Amino acid sequence: MRSLFLSSANFAAFLRWTLTVAGCLAAVDAAAQPKPPVEFPPWTFRTKIDGAWLEGMPLSTSGNEVEFLCRDGSLRTFRSSDATETSKVSESFTSYGAGEMRSMLQREFGGKFDVSGTGHYLVVHPAGQRDYWAERFEQLYRSFVHYFSVRGVKVGRPEFPLVAIVVPTEREMYAYAAKEGTRLGRGVLGYYSTRSNRVILFDQSGGKASKKDWSENSDTIIHEAAHQTAFNTGVHRRWPAPPAWVVEGLGTMFEAPGVWNSETHRNREDRVNRGRLDGYKRIATQVNAAVIADMVATDRQYQTNPGGAYALGWALTYYLVETQPGKYRDYLNRANAHAKREPTPEQRLADFRAAFGEDLAMFHARFQRFMADEK
Repeated sequence: MRSLFLSSANFAAFLRWTLTVAGCLAAVDAAAQPKPPVEFPPWTFRTKIDGAWLEGMPLSTSGNEVEFLCRDGSLRTFRSSDATETSKVSESFTSYGAGEMRSMLQREFGGKFDVSGTGHYLVVHPAGQRDYWAERFEQLYRSFVHYFSVRGVKVGRPEFPLVAIVVPTEREMYAYAAKEGTRLGRGVLGYYSTRSNRVILFDQSGGKASKKDWSENSDTIIHEAAHQTAFNTGVHRRWPAPPAWVVEGLGTMFEAPGVWNSETHRNREDRVNRGRLDGYKRIATQVNAAVIADMVATDRQYQTNPGGAYALGWALTYYLVETQPGKYRDYLNRANAHAKREPTPEQRLADFRAAFGEDLAMFHARFQRFMADEK
């Protein structure tokens, strides 16, 4: 179709126009007082931000700030006044295909890396290890889908090819993170970025990884691949993101062999994450209804006491999936229902109570009894 070219000065006005066409009553006015974010029709635009072209669709805008979903699956936030040479290119939105994405990744990373493809993944890695990296990520994707599907959790098909980046050294991973604006703490082995929609990790085997022996990288791959799959199959929303305990609880739950490889490890004890269980038992006497309420309503424990927070987040998730899978599924749906702005602490707590009961003291008592029996 013929593209509609927009100058920088007209971009904000064009956003207002799209809302009018869509029948929305709220207009976007950068000079006005802040208003609730609003959503846009699924149209594809091409625009230049800071000299770089972006192609995708606006998700919402609040004041002068636009949340933009790119065709490669990344999320970008920019001011509408910074957009130049904007044109509407399509009245629908589709991601780049696997072939387009492969070519883009090869150009981005150059000749020292290969890009291997599987059913759902494109994996950038040092040359010569396709069977190790690409097939491992694909296996974990299938395990994730199987685990949640049999528990009644709706798992959709990814809209974008899933991208994993494997660099040879820790130094290169930290350099990559710094370049994309991600701050990593010390000792990080890999991470999933909800902004870039990529998993990034370094090869802990020092280039000696093999298909048969992947133990050096296993925990990192499992945890971060679980995050990526959850955010790309509708189990989690990427924007706004769900509470930290939901995201990290699921990631740590998947580290147990009985979860990431449930077809082979079928016993209940195989679904226990032993390391996280030990961590929880060290803090169990400090956990009460108020601590659980704070974990549910805010993410502060992940900043103030990350070791304890990861252990408690795992324990809550494990308890709910094992004892109340239907209610856990309903809670995930509630957490995903906040489509236009991040929920307040009060809303987060209300979601939890609506799913699991108003009486948090009773919830804590049942949770405590269940966890006390885990060995």
